[in-house]
Amino acid sequence: MSALDKYEPVIGLEVHAQLKTKTKLFCSCANEFGQTPNTNVCPVCLGMPGVLPVLNEQSLQLAIKAALALDCTVNEYSKFDRKQYFYPDLPKNYQISQYDQPLAVNGKLSLPDGSTVRIHRIHMEEDAGKLVHAGAERLHGSAYSLVDVNRSGTPLVEIVSEADIRSSEQARLYVQELRLILLYCGVCDGNLEEGSMRCDVNVSLRLKGTEKFGTRAEIKNVNSFRSIQRAIEYEIERQADLLDAGQKIVQETRLWEENKGCTISMRSKEEANDYRYFPEPDLRPIILDPAELKAIKLNLPKLPAEKREIYLQEYKLNSEEAYILVEDLERGEYFDQTVKLTNSPKKTASLINNAVYAILNESKKSIADTRLTPERLAKLIKIIEDGVVNDSTARNDLLPELFETEIDPLELCEKKGLKQISDESAISSEIEGIVKDFPEQFAELKSGKDKMKAFFVGQAMKKFKGKASPNIINKILDELVQKA
Repeated sequence: MSALDKYEPVIGLEVHAQLKTKTKLFCSCANEFGQTPNTNVCPVCLGMPGVLPVLNEQSLQLAIKAALALDCTVNEYSKFDRKQYFYPDLPKNYQISQYDQPLAVNGKLSLPDGSTVRIHRIHMEEDAGKLVHAGAERLHGSAYSLVDVNRSGTPLVEIVSEADIRSSEQARLYVQELRLILLYCGVCDGNLEEGSMRCDVNVSLRLKGTEKFGTRAEIKNVNSFRSIQRAIEYEIERQADLLDAGQKIVQETRLWEENKGCTISMRSKEEANDYRYFPEPDLRPIILDPAELKAIKLNLPKLPAEKREIYLQEYKLNSEEAYILVEDLERGEYFDQTVKLTNSPKKTASLINNAVYAILNESKKSIADTRLTPERLAKLIKIIEDGVVNDSTARNDLLPELFETEIDPLELCEKKGLKQISDESAISSEIEGIVKDFPEQFAELKSGKDKMKAFFVGQAMKKFKGKASPNIINKILDELVQKA
């Protein structure tokens, strides 16, 4: 019997997202990843005596954007607090965060599967530094550990969900959709590998049909979609085995061991009073103007859910095409700019998702690194639709060169002698000859085997060296079938 046959998982997520600011939250040090350890620091980052923090205005604007995009109520009054704890990567021995009066509350996030997860709160805080362990991933087993405080003071928002999630798959979808929203708003770069988005996962079990929550375990700093799903699945099985054996679940913080595929105990779970929160005396409360909040909300970009709706309902793309364009911001923006210049969303999506990005992936380039602007791709689509060149020739013989040169697509087509043959009488004469050469295959086509049409189209293309119009070939074949 599976654990899910007997128990219902109750899952909540705490996502820490680094804000895309130029400088840190309370000082002028650059907010950059990958610098030489302990070089991107100042007395404020290091918690030197007598220094005073100053709030980064850009970080506040980005945090408000995130809150409004997640349909939260942004509090007109919020404040910062000191969260006391002692760890080598926290030079001040406290973290500036928000406790009882956070920036925003009561939001929600709708997922592509139709479910909704409520957002409990969003608050701002500074990141801690980082411990680098020699010879191991963790402190345990390492020869020694070094402290890098470059990350200390990096601006974060912590987005805390309600315990509304009921499966590992739904948890993965939630984090994926949340990441997309933050990317679309320009709030966070969403790079899980670099740690600019990190997730703490709270998991408990209860018997199916009951309302009372079980004792939860928190899994810290899970940093990939796959790991989130795997960690939850492991934790469900671990807790179910303990409950089936009549044992109690201990409230604790656990770590996910990626290589071993399991969680391990880290420490007993702290409560809020363990951190001895008190108001940050060196920072004034945040008091927001309702008019400013309204202006930020009006200027939010189209979010992933709205984009999907446009692609599916207005442009009539299929779910796979829409998914690819929404998931890749650069690709989606390129599609949006191109489709405004054409009347063919389907053709545009197909060309971009397949031929264009096949070339980009092979060359390891971004679309911005090429000469194929949306205007030039729209011109290529136009000559395909006008019957000047067929789709296959455009993709294989014109498109690669359009990436590298400034030449007009029509001019290139004429220069290479690739203009499509559209003379119906000439095409009809050749096809009649092909039909006579393959009487058995034509009999199958007449009997309703539509797949034989591809055979005759292929034969005709050979005759015309790929330059004949497929639409005209299909039209003539239909006419011959009706006459026969």
